[in-house]
Amino acid sequence: MIIEQFVAKTPRLTAQLAAVLLAITGPVSGAKAQSYPNKPITIIVGFAPGGLMDTVSRLFGERLSAKLGQPVVVENRGGANGNIAHRRVASAEPDGYTILGATPTLAVNETIYPHRRGYSADQFKTVAIVASSPEMISTHPANAKTLKEFLDSARSTSAQFGTAGTGSMSHIAIQYFFEKLADLPTTHIPFQGGAPAVSAALGNQIPLVAAPPASGAASSVRSGGLRGLAVASEKRLSILPDVPTFAELGYPNFTSLVWAGFFVPANTPAEATATLSKAIGEILKEQPILARLEQIGFEPIFLDQESSEKLFRSDISKWKNMIDAIGLKIE
Repeated sequence: MIIEQFVAKTPRLTAQLAAVLLAITGPVSGAKAQSYPNKPITIIVGFAPGGLMDTVSRLFGERLSAKLGQPVVVENRGGANGNIAHRRVASAEPDGYTILGATPTLAVNETIYPHRRGYSADQFKTVAIVASSPEMISTHPANAKTLKEFLDSARSTSAQFGTAGTGSMSHIAIQYFFEKLADLPTTHIPFQGGAPAVSAALGNQIPLVAAPPASGAASSVRSGGLRGLAVASEKRLSILPDVPTFAELGYPNFTSLVWAGFFVPANTPAEATATLSKAIGEILKEQPILARLEQIGFEPIFLDQESSEKLFRSDISKWKNMIDAIGLKIE
């Protein structure tokens, strides 16, 4: 009888003991199994392979994979000026496994697509903004030798310039410069991407191309295929020391930077966001990464997560002001 009573009570005692131990130690093995990240991560890019953001995403994705111990895949979802990729990430599970690799297009689209985006900037949280490349205008060596010469020759007709497309940052910034600062009418020539626009300038098929150095324009200027007339940065670029800034040429208030950044859905857990931000910050300090960024025309941006978020939010207002000033409407 005593033995039977003991056996009957044992399961209850065992359950009570287990509960006490769990309260003291916590679910250790479960936490380890579920710690972030524990499965592959996807970076969604809204532009074609080989483009500015695609290059940066693959560069950082490879190092993220090594640091976090999980595969990092870059997936290109081009179209609609980035909106397809933006929608994909905005509606993704907010778990840190779907990241958006984005340029200021994410900020620009808040204004030029007020009704048909299918998402809002408030649906994103900035993880890190890692590098920037200023807008630059370049021409074939047979054409104008200086910005002043180009402006003087354009006054009798219009400032004709090619860009990566209607609504691109280059389109908005340079049309704003010509119309509002240089007081010139413009003729915009849109292309299907930055590379075709640069190629057209190399062939002297267009008078001027507006494209950041990181879009491929830097290598063309360095090789002598194009002449850089001005860059929209506060100081000259180390890789293009002979190209003056707009400020040097009499336009001190004109700067325009195209940055590369990483974003996640707004409700992504803080643990995942912090892990990504920390890892990306560490990668940005690696010498081979810095050398590669400089080689393709980027300058690193050393900002923490909070400062990156502030930069993104301020850019929404900055681009809206320029878009409204030139009266650009796409829909």
